[in-house]
Amino acid sequence: MRGIAVAAIALTSVMSMSACAKDSGGGSAAQNNSGGSGCEYAAAPPAAPAASTSAGAGDKVDGSALKVGLAYDIGGRGDASFNDSAAAGLDKAVSDLGVKKENVKELTAAPNEAEDAKQTRLRQLATDGYSPIIAVGFAYAESLKVVAPQFPNVKFGLIDAGVEGAPNVTALTFAEHEGSFLAGVIAAYQSKSCHVGFVGGVEIPLIQKFEAGYFQGAKAAAPKIEIEKKYLTPAGDFTGFQDPAKGQEAAKGQIDKKADVIYHAAGASGKGVFSAAKEAGVKAIGVDSDQYNQATVANEKDVIVSSMLKRVDVAVYTFVKAVAKNDLAALPKVFDLKVDGVGYSTTGGKIDDKLKGILEGYKAQIIEGKITVKDAP
Repeated sequence: MRGIAVAAIALTSVMSMSACAKDSGGGSAAQNNSGGSGCEYAAAPPAAPAASTSAGAGDKVDGSALKVGLAYDIGGRGDASFNDSAAAGLDKAVSDLGVKKENVKELTAAPNEAEDAKQTRLRQLATDGYSPIIAVGFAYAESLKVVAPQFPNVKFGLIDAGVEGAPNVTALTFAEHEGSFLAGVIAAYQSKSCHVGFVGGVEIPLIQKFEAGYFQGAKAAAPKIEIEKKYLTPAGDFTGFQDPAKGQEAAKGQIDKKADVIYHAAGASGKGVFSAAKEAGVKAIGVDSDQYNQATVANEKDVIVSSMLKRVDVAVYTFVKAVAKNDLAALPKVFDLKVDGVGYSTTGGKIDDKLKGILEGYKAQIIEGKITVKDAP
């Protein structure tokens, strides 16, 4: 009986300590109740203040007189990522601003095409009377240096870059590192092994911004987390954005090392990342668009816990709207967290209210300048 009593007291003590650990809301080792269970978590940030409604969001603008051209990067509409987000912005301009479908033209780049092919594409749109013309991706920067001065009355928008000395080219750039910080927090809280991965399409400074933010966010949430990384191709070889087989192989390699949440910034190659995650029964984080809702990855959507939203759609739509209003000066200098230029998706029901509160807390600290997110590894 005495032995039973001692055992009962010991068991009660263990249960009490376990309950205290579970209920702890702070400290450097707060436990996670929002998905995974393998990490020790840093103290959660304070709750975010209530969001305010942005002024002027509902102003009526007539874009029916515009002819809008879109020059996509490789993959084009249907890539389930970067280009699809641009397409969504164009579709919104058609539905909300009255841009006529017959006044819209979309052209798509080929992998590793010659520079003059991009110039030809842009000239074709400009010669046919399209303005504004949005070039989707920094790969058009060199071509716009040549083409934009030839058409000084055409308004060009360039996603992810600017063109010095070309006043008719508007740079539409993003704080990808800020959105990726939140993706890192999500990965840490969704991981059961406290081991996550990152797959980049091409090893260039732009994609390294995703890597830098992701690593910083994951480490902020769980300082002891392990992180794998793999780039599919080196700088100069842009097939890394269009090779699902390589994406699948890279993700499988990280999964074999026990990573159980994989974030990709690899364009259409991300389809392969999702396939590897589904085959292994682990989780993945999409990029650019809300990939959970995209038809091209519908078979793998169960594994997508969130997507880092790089709101190319917001930039495209806002640029077209500014052209219709003849007020380009009103555009934000950078599409960051403050203007909802980047963010995260919650579709699929994988992010509960507790984790969302943590994410909004981190988001508020970044907006307020209490956290500075690095834009390079």
